[in-house]
Amino acid sequence: MPGKHLTFEIIEIGAVKLNENMEVISTFSRLVRPQVYRELHYKISQVTHITMDELRQNGQPFEEVMKAFEEWCGAEAVYCTWGPMDLTELQKNVAYFGMENPFPNPLLYYDIQKLYGLLEKDGKEKAALDTAVKELGIEEDRPFHQAFDDACYTAEVMKRLDWEKAEPYISMDYYRLPQNRKEEVFLRFPQYTKYVSRVFDTREEAIADRRVTDMVCTVCRKTMKKKIWWFPSGQRAYLCLSGCREHGLHKGKIHIRRAENGKVFVVKTIKPVDEEGAAEISLKKEEERKKRNERNRQKRIERKKHKKEA
Repeated sequence: MPGKHLTFEIIEIGAVKLNENMEVISTFSRLVRPQVYRELHYKISQVTHITMDELRQNGQPFEEVMKAFEEWCGAEAVYCTWGPMDLTELQKNVAYFGMENPFPNPLLYYDIQKLYGLLEKDGKEKAALDTAVKELGIEEDRPFHQAFDDACYTAEVMKRLDWEKAEPYISMDYYRLPQNRKEEVFLRFPQYTKYVSRVFDTREEAIADRRVTDMVCTVCRKTMKKKIWWFPSGQRAYLCLSGCREHGLHKGKIHIRRAENGKVFVVKTIKPVDEEGAAEISLKKEEERKKRNERNRQKRIERKKHKKEA
């Protein structure tokens, strides 16, 4: 089979289709007969209450189920999931079984878990689906943790969100990434902008790229002058502070992420900050400087120790 490894073999595809009024107009629910793994992990069986015997008897090959799902979705589908993993794992299975990827590239979708946290919890918490259902007072008339049932609950959560506020906050799936400058993605949101770079061989190559490090005003789109140059913040992040003459201070944050092929790509966000936010960035830079100096001091001590031992 194509591909060397499949971490998660899909055993069920379940979805509901909503119209513009958030009314259910169609449903899809199919079990998938496993072809890679002979046994279900005990936690999967415990949570989903699905058995391997049931999958062997009632499931269909992934290729058949995926083809039927693709036709059911239609070309104009807008995908919505609870959390960021479902579409990624679905595409991994598609690739493993040698099928053509049916999704648009870039694949933009709505992460309902993120939207629920943003609109109901000020963006500070990622709630589990069953928690959101309880908090919204949705009737629990079916079990959780099976694909179709969770899709039904996700639809119920969607019905209760303010979509005038939610609609701008589209997410991007990172399974297939830009391969050149023309394919790089720029997204604008009400409070910030996001840039997804092409893939680079190394972190150093990514950070050396000017488009990666440029700071562009979220309002007028002019390149801003940097007040605090990019500095490391943790293992895979960088921070920056820039200023626009017309629209004030902006915070930049770069996340270095690992691509499926082992290379790296950048997700950069830029958003306005006040003086307090700017002071926090300055403080973090000073903390990182102290940590770096301490690491260098420890290295000098270790070198001296090794020389004495030699």
